[in-house]
Amino acid sequence: MKRTDLGDADCGIAQALGVLGDWWTVLIVRDIAGGTTRFDALQRELGVSRRALTERLGALVEHGVLRRQAYSARPPRYDYLLTPKGEGLLPVLVALQDWGTRHVMGAGDLTATADADSAEARRVHQLVGRRLPGMTLARHDGGDEAPAVPGSWTVLYLFPGAFAPGAQGLPPGWEDIPGAVGCTLESRTYADRHHLFRAAGAEVRGVSTQRPDQLRAFAAHARLPYPLLSDQDGRLAACLLLPTFRAGGVDRLKRLTLLLDPDAVVRAVQFPVTDPAGSVDEMLDLVARQHAP
Repeated sequence: MKRTDLGDADCGIAQALGVLGDWWTVLIVRDIAGGTTRFDALQRELGVSRRALTERLGALVEHGVLRRQAYSARPPRYDYLLTPKGEGLLPVLVALQDWGTRHVMGAGDLTATADADSAEARRVHQLVGRRLPGMTLARHDGGDEAPAVPGSWTVLYLFPGAFAPGAQGLPPGWEDIPGAVGCTLESRTYADRHHLFRAAGAEVRGVSTQRPDQLRAFAAHARLPYPLLSDQDGRLAACLLLPTFRAGGVDRLKRLTLLLDPDAVVRAVQFPVTDPAGSVDEMLDLVARQHAP
């Protein structure tokens, strides 16, 4: 596929579009970010012709957005993986997802939740049966780890933002955004039930797009006995096409919870979460049922 010269050498938007080319290319990057990395699987998911897919994958490799990694020598077959340059597109995917959901499929309202019968809710519940692609996120207390605890059931609750008094103020208008309030209550409820989740065979992890230092301040304030993980680069959000909204100049996760089995496969989804504290007890019941005789 020949790159189109948009004739504006000083405009980053024009130059970016010269690399991405068309909407098929964006969808290819979306699916690769989500873990579909092989040619036949990409063609099957996208319904694009082999020639068109070959041209676009070749162009993305040429521009350093993707790299090839061989998984078969005879015949030669490759996984197509994002490079660091390609991972720089993940916030773009998150922003497009948010804009399309809010302004194309929705009425333009700013919200941290969704209706139970919305396209967002249907998309999130379709994650059941999906394995999380390999990735690590930064922990609030240092180091990195996978969102799913290896070999264990994992309750992964995603929240918009939790703030320690004196460390970080609430974003402007935070209390007026439906579904934004309740992160401290949810986190402390998980802390109170932490021993029960462990007794039932599950680990708890919280995730937001806040920086690790912000999460560290909140975890210390709330005395949380489990790690918080930072998705500040939008890797998890882009990988799973998670619902987001933008507040205080930051893309934030809408409140939802995933139950992951020991193989990192999604077995249950809570979304929308309208009762942050009550959802914890509902999830504890779900975990207990996984181990019921």
